[in-house]
Amino acid sequence: MQWKQQFLQWSSIKENQIAVFTSDQKERFSGVSGIVISTYSMVANKRKRSHEAQKMMEFLESREWGFLLLDEVHVVPANMFRTVVTTIAAHAKLGLTGRPRQQVGTAAKLIPTLVREDEKINDLNFLIGPKLYEANWMDLASRGHIANVQPDNELFPFNRIQCAEVWCPMTPEFYREYLRENSRKRTLLYVMNPKKFQACQYLIRYHEERGDKIIVFSDNVYALIQYAKKLEKPYIYGGTGQQERMRILQNFQYNPIVNTIFLSKVGDTSIDLPEATCLIQISSHYGSRRQEAQRLGRILRAKRRNDEGFNAFFYSLVSKDTQEMYYSTKRQQFLIDQGYAFKVITNLEGMDSDRHLVFTKQSEQLSLLKSVLLVNEADLRDDDIPADLDDITHKSRGRPSGPGVRRTVTSSKSLSGGDGMAYVESGRSGAGRGRGGGASGSATKEHNPFFKKYRK
Repeated sequence: MQWKQQFLQWSSIKENQIAVFTSDQKERFSGVSGIVISTYSMVANKRKRSHEAQKMMEFLESREWGFLLLDEVHVVPANMFRTVVTTIAAHAKLGLTGRPRQQVGTAAKLIPTLVREDEKINDLNFLIGPKLYEANWMDLASRGHIANVQPDNELFPFNRIQCAEVWCPMTPEFYREYLRENSRKRTLLYVMNPKKFQACQYLIRYHEERGDKIIVFSDNVYALIQYAKKLEKPYIYGGTGQQERMRILQNFQYNPIVNTIFLSKVGDTSIDLPEATCLIQISSHYGSRRQEAQRLGRILRAKRRNDEGFNAFFYSLVSKDTQEMYYSTKRQQFLIDQGYAFKVITNLEGMDSDRHLVFTKQSEQLSLLKSVLLVNEADLRDDDIPADLDDITHKSRGRPSGPGVRRTVTSSKSLSGGDGMAYVESGRSGAGRGRGGGASGSATKEHNPFFKKYRK
């Protein structure tokens, strides 16, 4: 919807010449020429489609388009998304990305490359084409297009990104269960740490009083919903409907009452929220450097970046003495290489004396621990990106269970492929032979000489 708004604002195209292909909208544009805006997942989806979606895909595949514009092009090398390039025939292709680049190679010859945890980023050279233009982020910052990211020193006391890692000690009960667990619940235990809840609430209250707009990120959907409901804040994840998403985002942008929203990984890319000046990360995708850079990019284009004394803030909440600390170190390393300065906060001043924080009583913490331990393993998932893979979904208890997913009661016979088959057991007597039994014809069959001495 933001792309559609920009086309209408900066070009002479009419609204009826722009088609949006999502799970909610599948109408063609008017006339012989126009623009279609869609997501990678809607085009690359290989599952069964609805009738309207199939008709739209036939429309996209039946003609040769003049121009294919690929935003967030660093995701195209993925096995699923690269099929978009071959599915849509186009005269020209152009990829856009705002991803920072890392320097690889020897000191004498440093080569900038886009960040991906796999080795597929070089595939863009033949999927799209060679790089045409690259803007240096320091030049963009000096011209005021993005926020300054200089390290903390006397020369740059303001107008920069403040990055901090907040250490949250685990409560004894949560840590005891963390050491016992070997399943995915270990991750949920350090994400749902009551001390992390309190740190998140404390930082939200502090920055809302400063007048900041805050985005809280969580990859884990269960944690996202629990945090948002407990702190009474709106949230968006893969299962949130399009109208609800737009309503929440518009309120965040224009309503002075709504200053904090919770986002799953759907907010990592392609959402432009220049009002945001503070990010809090409570759950992440393990050690992904790409995701860390993407999330930090949400506040690089803050509207207030050129105000005197402006600071943007990025907090990563980490449970102490858990595997999360290892992942956090790996994620930060790339940003440090790019010139960002990270601080470690071991104690948020004033938080211990705040009586209005959640889960301050041990009974409340034990109740939270009990609810975490009772969570079904199937619900311990990161958000499936995106939810508009198709619009054929079955919903249960308000959560999407995935396209075409159906739970049934089965048996070991069905799992082994034994449906419609029968097992016949025959005796060893001669009467049973020759009737299709297991010993049929064995009396007349000649044995190999090697086995003659074993015959009775």
